[in-house]
This record gives sequence, C-alpha cells and structure tokens, in this order.
Amino acid sequence: MTGAERRAGVLGHPIAHSLSPALHRAAYRELGLSWKYDAYDVTEPELPSFIEGLGPEWAGLSLTMPLKAAAMPLMDFIEPMAKLVGALNTVVVQHVGDTRQLVGANTDVHGIVAAFREAGLEHARTAVVIGGGATATSAVAALGQLGCVAPVVAVRNRARAGGLVRAASRMGLSPVLIPLGDVEAGAAAVARAEQADAVVSTIPAAAGSELASSVQGPSGVLLDVVYDPLVTPFAEAWRGHGGATIGGQRMLLHQAVEQVRLMTGQIPSIQTLESALP
Repeated sequence: MTGAERRAGVLGHPIAHSLSPALHRAAYRELGLSWKYDAYDVTEPELPSFIEGLGPEWAGLSLTMPLKAAAMPLMDFIEPMAKLVGALNTVVVQHVGDTRQLVGANTDVHGIVAAFREAGLEHARTAVVIGGGATATSAVAALGQLGCVAPVVAVRNRARAGGLVRAASRMGLSPVLIPLGDVEAGAAAVARAEQADAVVSTIPAAAGSELASSVQGPSGVLLDVVYDPLVTPFAEAWRGHGGATIGGQRMLLHQAVEQVRLMTGQIPSIQTLESALP
C-alpha cells in the first residue's frame, strides 16, 4: 500500500463542526503524505457497519461524540489508557497481509495534560472537573497524571457519572461528586473551582454561560474544552476576574498531533496544525 492510497477520517454525529479534517490535512502536507482525511456523519447504530467496511487503504479514525464508548467492543486491542478511561477517540487500523487489526487509543488525556503543561501548570494538588461524560473522565485521568488524586467533579446527574467513578477507581483515583443541577448548586461548584489549582469544564458553552455570573475571584487555571466559540462565556468571566484560561483549541491541537503520530508514525509540528485553524 503506497502513501498515496492511504485514508483516514473523523466520525461522529453531528460532525459538520469538526476541525479535525483541517488539522490532519495540514499535518499530512507538512509530512509529505498524500493521504485523504474526511468527515463522516456516523451515528452509534451505524458505527459497527462502518468499521466493518474499512478496507486496506484505511490507516485510522478519529472519533467524537457519541462514539467514544460505543467503539470499545469493536476493537481488537485497546491501549491501556483508553481501557482505563473506558473511552477512545482514536482507531489505528493495522494490516498485516490479509489480517486487519483495530487498535483503540485515547489521545484526549494526552491533549489535556499537554495543554496544562504548555500553560505552565506542571502539578495540580487540587482540581475540579465540570461535567460527567466521556471527556470529563479523560479530564480526571489527566489531572491524575498532574498529581490530583481526589478531584472534585460537578455533575447534573450522579447516576450518569457511574462510568467516570468506575474509571477513576481503576486508575486509583477518588473523585468527589458534587451537584450542578440548579443555580445554587452551580454557584457552589464555581466557588469550589475558584479555589482549585486546575479546572476543566467539559459542558457545552450554553450550559457554561449559566455559571459565568457566579465567578468572583478564581485563583487557578481553567481549561474549557469547548472550542466553538473560541472563548466561552464561562472562560470569559473567569479571565475577566483575573483567572488564567486555556482555550479548547489547545487541547484539540495537542490531541491531534498525537493522533497523527499514532496513525502515521511521524510527528507534525503543533504550529503547522495551529495555522490551519479558522
């Protein structure tokens, strides 16, 4: 299989907003690879048949919501971090002769850790995660790598945070769940966040805007994983009251660099990917 015949792509539903095609195509140009990378609108029920149809030209897939957990049982091998987190965002398609092997990986954890370290935060003794889904679980794992063994996790529905709690237990971490459901609970969650070394918001921008009015005096660094808009209302309020912020694009860039490395065996510069952002 020649480089000119290789393909990769991003799967999710919805998918039109994804920046992955622009980032990966920029990486391929830098690396001199004549690969194709496209976006595919794939729902959870459609995922098994899509993956089953991957031919020898395919090198890998990026996965976004709602496919990160659904892809787990479809893999032949799952890398340790993805197994611990219980979600993957990368599929490496390997072909040896007529045998195809699908390897699942999670580069979200890498992206979060790299984004914090790029901002100068090497260690976090205390941390707060806002949200309880797959990205929040990756955030808990990343914060564990930065030294926080008992992050506070603010969730609207404790029952839906079961996967996060189980994943944290597998990693030797002990998250403390607090409510996020109403205005009073949201204000209390923000107050906890303002005292933490590191904060990761994984909720949509509209939901985060409901918390913005509660920000008063943050002391730590906030990573808001949302990258559209570039600066969310919550991050704007955090910054406006003197707190340090990291935009979701930084996490996106770092995890994309790692995805390209896994799929191609080469490492593009983050500056090249950054230049491809709108």
